[in-house]
Amino acid sequence: MPDIEVTSRSEEGYAVTGVAGEWELTTDATGETGPTPNQVLAADYAACFIPAFRVAANKLGHDDIGVVEVDVGVDLDEDDDLESVSFDIQVEAALGNEVEAIVDRAEDICHVHSALREELHADVTVRDERDL
Repeated sequence: MPDIEVTSRSEEGYAVTGVAGEWELTTDATGETGPTPNQVLAADYAACFIPAFRVAANKLGHDDIGVVEVDVGVDLDEDDDLESVSFDIQVEAALGNEVEAIVDRAEDICHVHSALREELHADVTVRDERDL
């Protein structure tokens, strides 16, 4: 039996409703009735990376880094396939000189990061309280 089971269904058109456990998400390839699959992938990548970033910061002695916000940028090629991903991360706390080490650990922890081919790994920029 698989570790994760999701059922996706499309009754017509390009909208698809996926059910994972008790949760339901509708995506639409046209973006008319929901986010596109590429938008969902970008949001999912950030949703995975933020907790990984928090865990990594905690492991390096930063117990409470406050609010973490990620602006995700995605460039698409002529076929609408993902070409590049970038994260601009804003952190409420000061992380000092450990930002690169935190990002490296977060990349190791984030399952979406691990699942993507290497050339699609996010180019990460972090701004903390010192930059605000």
